[in-house]
Amino acid sequence: MIKFVNVTRRFGRTVAVNDLSLSVNRGELFAFLGPNGAGKTTTIKMLVGLLRPSGGQIQVAGLDVATHPRQCAQLLGYVPDQPFLYEKLSGREFLEFIAQIRGMTREETDKAISEQADRFELHGFLDDLVETYSHGMRQRTVFAAALLHHPPVLVVDEPMVGLDPKSTRLVKDLLREWARSGGVVFMSIHTLSVAEEIATRIGIIHRGQLLFNGTVDELREQLAAQDESLENMFLQLTLEEKRAQVPTSTLE
Repeated sequence: MIKFVNVTRRFGRTVAVNDLSLSVNRGELFAFLGPNGAGKTTTIKMLVGLLRPSGGQIQVAGLDVATHPRQCAQLLGYVPDQPFLYEKLSGREFLEFIAQIRGMTREETDKAISEQADRFELHGFLDDLVETYSHGMRQRTVFAAALLHHPPVLVVDEPMVGLDPKSTRLVKDLLREWARSGGVVFMSIHTLSVAEEIATRIGIIHRGQLLFNGTVDELREQLAAQDESLENMFLQLTLEEKRAQVPTSTLE
């Protein structure tokens, strides 16, 4: 469903993503992990069409994101790391605006907003101005907007930041349900315990390079780290990569 083929992204002389090849299939909840500045958000922005690759190709359902942006956009729901909404609109007005962009009819819009308001428990504040919303309320509204058109692919960048325990549980259940129902979830996340709990597969990127792609159990096998937590293995893997890039004379 999602395919990266030798994807590279440069910003001047800086290589943010280096020759990334990766596939994510239907029914998978894929967690994309890495330290700050590793290339996760750059990868996601290329996937959703906000950035163009410097080289390589990204496909969604067999369509090239660069050459078929509108068709790919209809297949994607995107939740960015910073939830952006229009402050002087109500939550309902914002969702109606998103539905219009998606080309939904009035009947489809009303039904979808009702469904998502039930799913994310928005009814208590949906008609209030966005400027009054807490971070958690904003995040739930952005999730609702991403799912209005029932996309087969859900792309989320740091979905748990600033959420209270109840909202965190709601989002975790949603992501698992989306994958189990045959959708695809591509998720960037720093909370490694959540990734270990809900992801069917993980990828670890560091300095723009994909270091690992597989299940948590496969990572344990690779590192000979039986019963280790994902957090400990992540730190081991990224620390070893960092040491490998330091000149020997510096380590002595």
